[in-house]
Amino acid sequence: MNTRTLAAALACLAAVTVVGCDPATATDSEPAAPAATTEPATAKPSPTEDKPAESKAVPNFVGMGLQSAQDAAQAEGFYLLKSHDSAGRDRMQAMDRNWKVCSQNFAAGKNVPVDTELDFGAVKLEEECPASDAKAPAPAGDSMPDLVGESAKVARGALDSGTSITVTDALEDRMVLMESNWQVCTQTPSPGAALNGQPVEFTAVKFDESCP
Repeated sequence: MNTRTLAAALACLAAVTVVGCDPATATDSEPAAPAATTEPATAKPSPTEDKPAESKAVPNFVGMGLQSAQDAAQAEGFYLLKSHDSAGRDRMQAMDRNWKVCSQNFAAGKNVPVDTELDFGAVKLEEECPASDAKAPAPAGDSMPDLVGESAKVARGALDSGTSITVTDALEDRMVLMESNWQVCTQTPSPGAALNGQPVEFTAVKFDESCP
């Protein structure tokens, strides 16, 4: 028995009436290693975080069918797509295959990020493209705008949403159902008249007809 163990045994015998002691284990021991501490993890930015979108040259879509143009744009990575009526009648492009592209909001060859919205101006397949997109009339303020020649739908959209509007057929007693297919022939109040909440009346014919 070595000196350290003998000393420990004697100490245990002296205190045996108080607590139990195992001389074999009452030796000098190395102090316990302190518990390892873990530093809080620091979030690392994703390699793609805040990375600008890839830029590509915009293809030439003019002359393509609207559906084909949309497919081609998506194949190039452009997914934010919209279209509008180049004739200014505010028709919806419900069946894209029945429309063709007349204009695009970014010229062919221009480099833009692929998350840029592309807007196609279009007309029906049997129609001629206008020289430029028809401009929408300015929204009515305090006076009545000149809306003759506009589609009844566009004329309605130019007025305050609370305006009472009546559209009647200028030729026969037909119901004016799809207002984007009808053009305004007359209007009351007349252009320039003050608007103070009074009802507005339009007469209209279909776009392939002439006003009386």
